[in-house]
Amino acid sequence: MTTDALIPVFDGHNDVLLRLWRTGGKAAELEFLKEGSSGHLDLPKARAGGFAGGLFAVYVPSSGNITGADGKTEALTPSLEEAQAATLELISLLVRVERVSAGGLRICRSCSDIRAAMTSGALAAVLHIEGAEMIDPDLKMLDVLYQAGLRSIGPVWSRSNIFGHGVPFRFPSTPDTGPGLTEQGRALVQACNEFRIMIDLSHLNEQGFWDVAAMSNAPLVASHSNVHALTPHSRNLTDRQLDAIRESDGFVGVNFGTMFIRGDGRKDPDTKLDELVRHIDYLVDRIGLDRVGLGSDFDGTTVPNDLKDASCLPSLVNLLRSKGYDDIAVRKICGDNWIRVLERTWGH
Repeated sequence: MTTDALIPVFDGHNDVLLRLWRTGGKAAELEFLKEGSSGHLDLPKARAGGFAGGLFAVYVPSSGNITGADGKTEALTPSLEEAQAATLELISLLVRVERVSAGGLRICRSCSDIRAAMTSGALAAVLHIEGAEMIDPDLKMLDVLYQAGLRSIGPVWSRSNIFGHGVPFRFPSTPDTGPGLTEQGRALVQACNEFRIMIDLSHLNEQGFWDVAAMSNAPLVASHSNVHALTPHSRNLTDRQLDAIRESDGFVGVNFGTMFIRGDGRKDPDTKLDELVRHIDYLVDRIGLDRVGLGSDFDGTTVPNDLKDASCLPSLVNLLRSKGYDDIAVRKICGDNWIRVLERTWGH
């Protein structure tokens, strides 16, 4: 398939920065330019599959695990100092990738930036925070991160912090796993609304979701989450949550992770892409075609073998077409809908 024939994909979530940081060594930024790397996403794979841009996550790994009296294991939250040090390294890594890519990747701060990058053939990278442990209670770091290019933030990952309570990874389980936002979390949401930073709901528990829904003036967006009615994983969205997203004219990016798309919740790469399309079909029926897109979670989860990396995205495109989605619908799901909701959120 030639590059001209590829449908451009704008994707809601990847963890390539974390992978490069952990495995790339002193010149980690150069690994992103190399062909044949072991990860899901790099520049050659992106070009081969039509991966034209997306939200690049800054995620600070947990400092360990703890087992509670109920026998359940939960991730320990990194300290502010640990999180800020790691965040500096991860954002610096993205900046260095942009520099060494010679125009192959551009950090984007607006939808006009995204469109310009995609038109020129550059990979459009939007800086996203997954878990706000690096932000201080007074939100001074938020000012700095915004100036550095931050345009999307998930207040929590699947662990608690000063802003709220993340939903743990449980199957089967509802997302109703405890309290939601703290007062500091409410202040963070308000500040993000003022900055017009997108608030990502994907790792919030159900109460946190409703806390954001009650106070945010922006569309409700889950960047990489799926349908609880099809796969009863705690990370997936209930019908009631989906209805609220529809009513806000929000958006859901479908996660490729097999544990979120299979009916049995297993991490199994031998999973058919039809399982993923089941979730897309359900979302299109429930919240509308204009509010559904992709949130691959590349380099962050176990994905189906048929989507083993970004070069395989045409397999999903072809399957959508075989299921009756016309070219306009495919383009909406693959990227146009993301740009639409970002424009509504950012205002430019």
